[in-house]
Amino acid sequence: MRQALLTRLALHTANLLVIAFLLLPLAAATIGALQSAKSLQASTRSVLPPEWTLDNFRVILSGGAQKGAIFEQATYLPDNVKKIHYALTNSVLIATTVTLLTLVFSSLSAYTVARLRLRWVIWLMNLNLVARFVPVIVVMIPLYVTFRQLGLLNSVWGVIIALSGFLLPYGVVILAPYFATVPRELEDAARIDGCSRFGAFLRVTLPLSTPALASYGAIVFIVAWNDLLIPLILNNRAEFMTLPVVIASLVSDLFVFHNLMMAICLIALAPSVILVLLLRRFVVEGLSVGAMKG
Repeated sequence: MRQALLTRLALHTANLLVIAFLLLPLAAATIGALQSAKSLQASTRSVLPPEWTLDNFRVILSGGAQKGAIFEQATYLPDNVKKIHYALTNSVLIATTVTLLTLVFSSLSAYTVARLRLRWVIWLMNLNLVARFVPVIVVMIPLYVTFRQLGLLNSVWGVIIALSGFLLPYGVVILAPYFATVPRELEDAARIDGCSRFGAFLRVTLPLSTPALASYGAIVFIVAWNDLLIPLILNNRAEFMTLPVVIASLVSDLFVFHNLMMAICLIALAPSVILVLLLRRFVVEGLSVGAMKG
């Protein structure tokens, strides 16, 4: 009895430590975003600032048009901050399009792998999986040269194509085992009722695989939303940058805009948190079922 109590206490303590480890950076970013750079650098011992302000968010959301009290005497404001609405629009467009494209093509490929147990299909899927272990930075130069020849540099579609290509194999690996657990008898019954194979896939397999699709979709959206390397390499104009690139550009040799960085980080974090909260039930169910059945 005593040993069980100690074990439970240790598990709760470990959970609290993990939660604190994850939430402390968020708390620090929130506190830093709600104060001025002067108050942030004034004292390194005080945790809470002497005064709170929303000027950092006002500057970001207005594109620098409304500087507020703490930026009235600022002589320099990065151009990327002035064009933050481009970055926000690009991030939403890229993450949403990549998620939809990878869901469509990976579900079709995964269904083929699950239903057509051909040796070359399994071999190709394993080869694709092994290729994903290659760091992305290794293929950046060939990717840059190829996209330059195709005219896809400084283009949102170039980033979409590159991210979709990199994330598509993961969808096949995640969805194929889940599709394999859907009984063939259900599809056969649908085909007897007049559905084609593709119709049975749309009306039977996909609805039954909603948890797996939601899990994979949430993962793809978060990865595409937070990706820095591919948009940074392929696009160098402010009109085609994403939020992670804008955050990275706030660190230069002469200036480091800590407060603006923290405010943009909170804005960039919001869509991922909202998506996970909306799909929490499906994500948990999909990951748990996949762990038991995969």
